[in-house]
Amino acid sequence: MAVLKKEAARVSGFVKVREPAVGEPINRQTFICRFERQAWKQALERDGHYILRAFVPSDDFPPGMEKTAESLWGWYMQLVHVEEAFKSLKSDLDLRPIHHQIEKRVEAHILVAFLGYCLTVTLRMKLSVAAPGLTPREVLKSLGAMQMLDVVIPTTDGRELVLPRHTEPEAEQMMILEKLGLELPPQPPPRIRASTIVLPAARASGGL
Repeated sequence: MAVLKKEAARVSGFVKVREPAVGEPINRQTFICRFERQAWKQALERDGHYILRAFVPSDDFPPGMEKTAESLWGWYMQLVHVEEAFKSLKSDLDLRPIHHQIEKRVEAHILVAFLGYCLTVTLRMKLSVAAPGLTPREVLKSLGAMQMLDVVIPTTDGRELVLPRHTEPEAEQMMILEKLGLELPPQPPPRIRASTIVLPAARASGGL
């Protein structure tokens, strides 16, 4: 449902969906979708226009770009993409101010942030083809709920059986993985480890 609302944008506000309650059968009486056409027409009548007013000298135009309304709009949209990049760095990638004092560490921090942004742009491009209704922010939020954990089972000989397991994806997560053509790796093999040895209090404190 969230994907459909994202793809429909503002039109989704004029679509009323009645979903079946828990235990109700799914039929034309319990599952109803209605488009409020009259409200949509009234919204179109009150709708305005987006006007971009600018003055750009001919010398400031990039080489090869014609001085037309279309080229000016495309140039303006580059600013939107730059602002979106900074927004992704701060929100999606959780980039914080750099407090390093060594030049190499500053450069490494910037490199890691840039690589993370490149991966975000790559994900956005893949979504534009496979699932146009999704954004990288929504995908990362959904897939970020998946976890990797260790299931520890004690054995009769005092050791522990460790089963590394990733959580099974839910329906929404599975749909995202299928759209992106990704598959989860197989569950890691189990391993045996010795149980934690607790020293006596006297020995642990350094006494004899």
